[in-house]
Amino acid sequence: MKGIIVKCLQELVVEKFGQDKWDVIAAKVGDMPKTITPVSDIPDEKDMQALRATCEVLGISLQQVADAFGDYWVNVFSQKYYSIYYEKRKNAREFILYMDHVHDTMTQDMEHARPPRFKYEWKDDKTLIFHYTSHRDLIDLAAGLIKGVGKFYKEDLKVKKISDKELEVIFP
Repeated sequence: MKGIIVKCLQELVVEKFGQDKWDVIAAKVGDMPKTITPVSDIPDEKDMQALRATCEVLGISLQQVADAFGDYWVNVFSQKYYSIYYEKRKNAREFILYMDHVHDTMTQDMEHARPPRFKYEWKDDKTLIFHYTSHRDLIDLAAGLIKGVGKFYKEDLKVKKISDKELEVIFP
């Protein structure tokens, strides 16, 4: 996985809980690079260990970490790097339907990038079935990101995990 995910997690933990908590998390993971850049290659197992260690050290569930990560990614972290993608979309619906294209475009020239892919199926005019495909099985992060997108656009999205591959997103 690219370092941008761990970099965001690190910034979130340091900002909200302190450097000492991140130091404990990094120690639990072991062999975590001192400097993480957005394009660093981080082995998938290190990312997963970082998520589990964050849950353990902070005493919260994976869903709570995923929701905090999604909110922080969309509303703080990605605004430093990718704000143009948000500015070009008028609402959460437009942005969510554009997420697969963003992943594809951003990673085309990145060596070793294997981002999740998304497909969309409308159940009705307000209900989207969001299909998630990835070898990492991090659909909880996708749910957190979608909730963060709703917050960014000031829309009360309802996000429900249907399976390890599908989310139901209800737009207002």
